[in-house]
Amino acid sequence: MNHVEMRLIERVHAALRERAAETRVDQLVVGLGYTAVSLEDGGSGLAYTWRGPGKGCSHLTGLEEAEGAPATGLLDLLLSDDGLERSVGLATANAVNHARALGLPPDDGPAGALIRELGIVRGTRVSMVGHFAPVARVLTEVGVQLDVVDDAKGIGDRVSFARRLDEWTEALVVTSTTLLGGTADELLGAVPDGVRVGLLGPTTPMLPEVFGGTPVALLCGMVPQDVQALLRAVRHGAGTRQFQRHCRKVYCRVASGVGDGGRA
Repeated sequence: MNHVEMRLIERVHAALRERAAETRVDQLVVGLGYTAVSLEDGGSGLAYTWRGPGKGCSHLTGLEEAEGAPATGLLDLLLSDDGLERSVGLATANAVNHARALGLPPDDGPAGALIRELGIVRGTRVSMVGHFAPVARVLTEVGVQLDVVDDAKGIGDRVSFARRLDEWTEALVVTSTTLLGGTADELLGAVPDGVRVGLLGPTTPMLPEVFGGTPVALLCGMVPQDVQALLRAVRHGAGTRQFQRHCRKVYCRVASGVGDGGRA
């Protein structure tokens, strides 16, 4: 088994705090589907908007003066116990890391890098945490055996999924929103040796060093290109299908997983 000693969200924070202190927040947009942050140095980033139990009409407090302030203030929300605040923190992290992520190799298609880098072929036994419809469709066309669990969409059963992960799975595809929900560390700690793991989605922090020592072998994310168009789309409640044309899909290998090529 692989064990994560330090919370991944804490690793992301530690990796970027010095760089966050060098810039300021330009805009913060908390949309119904995604949260976006742009910085004065031109960086921008995304994260899924985590929606937990209601808190009345005030879901975020104390952020009225965030725009124009050092980016460290929003980045520190990564360490919050509140999932929505962590969304703001992770969007800020991705904004701080924007220039580096933009230089990563492009990901061709809904599952191009995933299939190629994780060695997925016909018959591969793939488990998926979070139902990515376009990715699931491509994997099905390839001819994999696919097992999916997605609590939000009422797909799959956690108990049977965990059993199959331990006994059956050859490759695991994980939504990066597990970082926001606080389940990523426990999930990765339960992955058996030899299972190839890919973390994907617009929320993904493209920081391979953060995932060293974990079973994660591949990061697949999305980097904003047309920042103003992206902010407008997020503000209007758009999801991945709507705003992806304003972004660049990229991927990055994690050295401890599948080698050094494609690393930042």
